[in-house]
Amino acid sequence: MNHPGLLRPWKLSDLTYGLVKDFRYEVAVLPLGATEPHNLHLPYSMDTREADLVGEMICEAAWNQGAKVILLPTLPYGTQTNQRGFPFALNLNPTTIFRVLEDLVESLVTQGILKIVLLNSHGGNDLKPFLREMYGKTPAHLFLCNWYTVFRDVYHQIFQHPDDHAGEMETSLALAYWPELVLRREDGQLAADEGRPRPCRFEAVNRGWVSITRPWHLLTTNAGAGYPHEATAEKGRRVMEVLVERLAAFLVELSQSPLDDTFPF
Repeated sequence: MNHPGLLRPWKLSDLTYGLVKDFRYEVAVLPLGATEPHNLHLPYSMDTREADLVGEMICEAAWNQGAKVILLPTLPYGTQTNQRGFPFALNLNPTTIFRVLEDLVESLVTQGILKIVLLNSHGGNDLKPFLREMYGKTPAHLFLCNWYTVFRDVYHQIFQHPDDHAGEMETSLALAYWPELVLRREDGQLAADEGRPRPCRFEAVNRGWVSITRPWHLLTTNAGAGYPHEATAEKGRRVMEVLVERLAAFLVELSQSPLDDTFPF
């Protein structure tokens, strides 16, 4: 039987039941995105697109190395309580996300999948408390990956400027994989401001001694926090290579690891 889904048996949205029922998956990857502005030049869908892309790249590489992994559709909404000053920053409260994830975990457990990776693409999704809340309530083993933290040790070998939101790193990914969506001025330059965030009046907050929820309409001028103007497609491809190398290897290990009494140790 010829079916295009056979080309990507690791991607649920491409599959039919006629194919899924013949596979035994060990690991489910659930990406989480967001819908929010990204400076003036990147689309509202950046976090969701990045979750899709990273998920596809790492799951394909892991499958080709023998991992029994399945990539689930990306959740396109995240926590945006601090971006209310911008239009169409569509919010799900943290407790709402927790309940949605709890239902999805339960659905996967009924399928016999007990290894679940939450592939998070949005800094506003604080999911570590969810792992703590679920521990002991489910037989599933939950792993949280904020993919934008995976390459911290090599970040400055690739990029010149830190990127909090819509800066050099994210813009490089967009130039590499969705250049048609990057808004430019008539002179060809990025239609973005400098992404210079405003410092807090309290030094303890600026130094990280004290934390707040940052109101982005006051923190930024146009929702950008990071200088995007030295971004290149090549930098985007380089950082993706690091992500694939590191995360695909993890998925292979996770898939092959037995669920014994001391798992994951």
